[in-house]
Amino acid sequence: MVVSDTGSELARHLAEMKNRSGLSYSDLGRKTHMSSSTLHRYCTGKTVPPDYDAVVRIATACSATDKELIELLRQWRLATDPDTALPVADPVPVSGKKRRPQRLLRTAAALLVIALAVAAASVPYTQHLGVPQHIDGPSWQKETPVDPKLFGVTASSRSGSMPAFRVGSVRFWDSGTRWASLQPQPGAYEWTVLDRLVAGAQQAGLPATLVFGGTPAWAAPHGPKAPYSDGSRSAPPDDLTVWDDFVRALVSRYRDRIEAYEVWVHANDARYYTGSTETLVEMTRRASRVIKATDPKAVVVCPSITGLWTDEGRRMLRRFAELRGYDHCDIAGLNLHQRQVLDPPETMLDLLQQVDHAMHDAGVHPPLWNTGVTYEYVREEPLDQQRAVDYATRFYLVALYGSNFGLARTYFYNWGGGERLPIALQAVGGPPTQAALAVEELQRWLSHTMSHSCGQGVAINLPGNVWQCQFTTADHRSLVIRWTHGGSATTTAGPHADEVRHLDGTSRPLHPGDTVHITETPVLIMHRQP
Repeated sequence: MVVSDTGSELARHLAEMKNRSGLSYSDLGRKTHMSSSTLHRYCTGKTVPPDYDAVVRIATACSATDKELIELLRQWRLATDPDTALPVADPVPVSGKKRRPQRLLRTAAALLVIALAVAAASVPYTQHLGVPQHIDGPSWQKETPVDPKLFGVTASSRSGSMPAFRVGSVRFWDSGTRWASLQPQPGAYEWTVLDRLVAGAQQAGLPATLVFGGTPAWAAPHGPKAPYSDGSRSAPPDDLTVWDDFVRALVSRYRDRIEAYEVWVHANDARYYTGSTETLVEMTRRASRVIKATDPKAVVVCPSITGLWTDEGRRMLRRFAELRGYDHCDIAGLNLHQRQVLDPPETMLDLLQQVDHAMHDAGVHPPLWNTGVTYEYVREEPLDQQRAVDYATRFYLVALYGSNFGLARTYFYNWGGGERLPIALQAVGGPPTQAALAVEELQRWLSHTMSHSCGQGVAINLPGNVWQCQFTTADHRSLVIRWTHGGSATTTAGPHADEVRHLDGTSRPLHPGDTVHITETPVLIMHRQP
């Protein structure tokens, strides 16, 4: 949301509170699970927070008073919808100077319910200042089996080797399987690498997804070059019947052996695709028709949309939806990731909510797969070992949490590649890292379980920085995983708690009512049957 003149008052107030708190943007980001760049835009007036919840999180982290929360509500409403803004009151002095009487105080008791509801959604207020309904509780609650396939990795190796730690599915990209590599000349195919990869996945019992991308130079001779040494192009083929023939040949060869096909990679990044959205929709329609005719059980994943933190990325998603592109797919492919590698993984939920809004506006709600990151990701510096453990495991926990928005699978980027990556899981031929072993332990925790609910903070009677997901086992035991997006917190074990387990494989007995210290490293709290 672009800031208006009326939004500058809100920005000044947020900036003054931040300065008063002594917190850096990075510190404030950890407390509010927002990115530093997002907070900077809010505090400098470049954009207005999209909902009041974001304002409350910032204010609470800066130790705002109740009166400040009320004033911030007025300022936010004035910036977002002046027609329904609260009555003008004397501004709240951040410096602590004495305030003059305010008309707003007459409704303070009612408004404090809103101001202190950290997880409340933004709901229009009537001109009578009615308090909107708010219900505390989990973000979602439903009984659904935890699908092992959710724990995917992008296999970026030509070796045919598979991870030496537990994963649930694999996706082939940066693995010598671009279109230009598979069909170097018209009518000539080179299947050696893909045969090896598919055989490796089958032997390991892993469902495989193949990603399309990298048009051969002979099919688009005047197209821009893609960022690879094989001469592949980012343009679509000059003749789309060439595309039909390639898809048909590939799917015919790997019928019943490749589970899913992602129609194109990074479809709105000019380094990977420079055609029009209309052509992309037509390529998707054609590919889906061929795939379903050749292998009816195969899953068609729509081209992955990247840059979703930007207006351009979300516009591309909406445009693809408006052109009915998602009508031709079983799954919508998205690149969900933090803005910056050091941002908490939980910030992806803010992005997922924006995607959900865009899909809703377009009138489509396909299941979602998170299929990758950005081109720039490989330039990020490696995380330290503990943070790599924390972020890798929470990457998958966020996917479970995001199932309420339709997120059904997520692929970690990557496995087996030689790039210098922020989080490494395993190099081909080497041992799994601590992060990989922690991901394996998380999967052990959740093997053969049913998800029950996920929630965060005060809405579920926990400290504001604590996240929680609950599961049940086949023998009806309750499992609770807790973690923080930053810092630590003290919580209490439930009435039937009997054990706490850690990602390093250690555990200790637990008794009902015991204190459980929660950090950025997830822990599992086991409960006996009541």
